[in-house]
Amino acid sequence: MINKTAYFSGKTLGRKRKGIRANSRSDIVIKAKRLPMSKRSNSRLHFLNDCTLLKCKRSQVTIFIILAIAIVAVIVLFYAFKSDLFKTAVPSEFEPVYSYYISCVKEETSNGALLLGQTGGYINLPEFSPGSVYMPFSSQLDFLGTGVPYWYYISGNGVVKEQAPSLEKMQSQLNDYLNQRLLRCDFSRFEQQGFVVEIGNADVESKISDNSIGIEIKQDLKISYGDAKWETKENSVSVDSHLGKFFNLAQKIYSNQKQTMFLENYGVDILRLYAPVDGSDISCAPKIWQVNSVRENLMNALEANVPATKIKGSYYNLKKSENKYFVRDIGENSDVNVNFMYSKTWPMKLEVWPNEDGILRANPVGLQEGLGMLGFCYVPYHFVYDFAYPVLIQIYSNGREMFQFSVVVYINKNVPRQALDGEALPDVVPELCDKKLANMSVTTYNTNLEPVEADIRFKCFDTVCDIGKTSSGTYSGNFPQCVNGFIIASADGYETAKYQTTGENNVMIVMNKKYKLDLNVQRAGEYADYAVVVFSKNNTAGTTVSYPEQKQVELTEGQYKVKVYIYSNSSINLKGSQTEKCVDVPKSGVLGVFGATEKKCFTITTPDQIVSFAVSGGGVQNYYASESELEKSKKITINTESFIIPRTVEDLQANFNSLDLSRLDVRFE
Repeated sequence: MINKTAYFSGKTLGRKRKGIRANSRSDIVIKAKRLPMSKRSNSRLHFLNDCTLLKCKRSQVTIFIILAIAIVAVIVLFYAFKSDLFKTAVPSEFEPVYSYYISCVKEETSNGALLLGQTGGYINLPEFSPGSVYMPFSSQLDFLGTGVPYWYYISGNGVVKEQAPSLEKMQSQLNDYLNQRLLRCDFSRFEQQGFVVEIGNADVESKISDNSIGIEIKQDLKISYGDAKWETKENSVSVDSHLGKFFNLAQKIYSNQKQTMFLENYGVDILRLYAPVDGSDISCAPKIWQVNSVRENLMNALEANVPATKIKGSYYNLKKSENKYFVRDIGENSDVNVNFMYSKTWPMKLEVWPNEDGILRANPVGLQEGLGMLGFCYVPYHFVYDFAYPVLIQIYSNGREMFQFSVVVYINKNVPRQALDGEALPDVVPELCDKKLANMSVTTYNTNLEPVEADIRFKCFDTVCDIGKTSSGTYSGNFPQCVNGFIIASADGYETAKYQTTGENNVMIVMNKKYKLDLNVQRAGEYADYAVVVFSKNNTAGTTVSYPEQKQVELTEGQYKVKVYIYSNSSINLKGSQTEKCVDVPKSGVLGVFGATEKKCFTITTPDQIVSFAVSGGGVQNYYASESELEKSKKITINTESFIIPRTVEDLQANFNSLDLSRLDVRFE
């Protein structure tokens, strides 16, 4: 027997032997002389089948790499086809039952994902919190009968709240949902065929990924048919779903909204375009807006403009370049549809200051005594709004999958609300309203001493607190402590009543009923083209009516000062002028420090103006309207004196001055 591995001394290698060719390796037979152990260790030549040491080492490394790749491939294939491996282990007679069980798991998982998407990442909704008169938003937005939790809203008591769920929270709720629903898989049709199916409690672990939901189930499933039995305890299921992808996009949109307030910025633009905020018009007639009309205009504007909002991406085509205004860049492009929605049926908060019982009025400047030097008249206006409304954001692609959540957009005093800082939830309830320490009872009646159901508020300086609502005309509870504060009672069909407290515990408030009357305004016996009628009561602004846009007025019993402005078309051409004004200003340098002055002059330029609407009639009259007269009447007719149609600024000034000297004929019919 010849060893393939041989050890040589240096001179033996390469020597030619008789009858053998040195270069014929395949025919060489070598008789190896066994070396002593001491010499073996000194040998430097060790070969395997005539290979060098370096080649042998490379061959060994290659073998190990191939083995490692094979092991990894086996592991990957095992997990990739894990469910199929389990499935193939199912006996053929039990295959239909097991297949139904897996399909039940997938169906319930899809149903759970659908619920999470429809309700803002929740299956079990957060505790419901109602809105209030102060802030009409509850904790959920009612969308087609489904409550969609707000991720950001202001509660009925004025507290800012967030309800955006985490991915872990969604997975936990999906786990609980499946633990319950998997017990309801219906095996009755198999039991009718003779199968006996026993199913235990489920322990589910879900993992929501961008395009799938992985489900790991620990649940005893025992199936028997006659003497044959089979059972399984653990199963893995993967369900195709975009829930994770949609949720990640929703988080990015919400995060960008919190940081930049882009919805509030759009809201400010809508407010300034569709409602009177500030500005001025060249006119000698007052400008009047109804708050209800402003509200309607804003709701129509929101319905038209909110859906135009887009997240930068590939799911839309801009027909006009100016529509880029509505495209919001959140740092990445969206390849799925993102829809922004607003509906007029949803709650809205709109408060405007100053207003006179639902009327916004701006009076002209330039006709008052001492201002004739202006040479023209104009109407400046400035109104302050608290404006809040909900927006629903939907993310979807082809198919029935969708994720939606809602937020409240809040514009406070004409400017966007401040962005949330971290997790801080600022309390917007005034401190006075939180400290209700004075116990008091308030009773509200009408003039016939019948109880009136009224909303009760308390005003101290410029702070107004919501207190509650009377029941059978009475409210008992705690009020803020404030010296000489006002209790305000308001009810539909009644004039808002105020009562100044002086520390008493029981307060009775009598509320005057409003009577709606048709209004007819005449100028020298003929119908007026346009008129402004002011009903002042108790030295307050009272009620203002713009006629003929408004042909009805609501009045209550009391003493009124009625003032009417009749306007007609005119064509007064106010020529432009330049006026030089000079003022004394401190001199520059050291002399100015010691009070030295010098005269600086500048020119005031007034442009040409045309006054096309001017005062042509009107007057003033004091009138006491009794409740019996109001109750019996259906119409009020007011006839005014007629002035000349003004042709010059002097005529305009004269007509304006005549208003306080002329009398009215007021008749209730």
